[in-house]
Amino acid sequence: MAENKQLKQYIERIERLENEKSETTACIREIYAEAKSAGFEPKIMRQILKMKKKRQDELEKEEMLLQAYMEGLGMTS
Repeated sequence: MAENKQLKQYIERIERLENEKSETTACIREIYAEAKSAGFEPKIMRQILKMKKKRQDELEKEEMLLQAYMEGLGMTS
């Protein structure tokens, strides 16, 4: 019976966090919409956020590889 109570508590905690996650996602969507109406590009903002999460050396390696691939495909001037 103690396991049932513990399971119920876990489920309730997860449900609460899922609800908070949904609310947070909605807030983030609103911020992107607000930024877009102010003239900013949400797609680029998402890229910036991904880049900010990476270590500097990781980012530099990716940029170097991207440049090399683009040159290899004749995509640079």
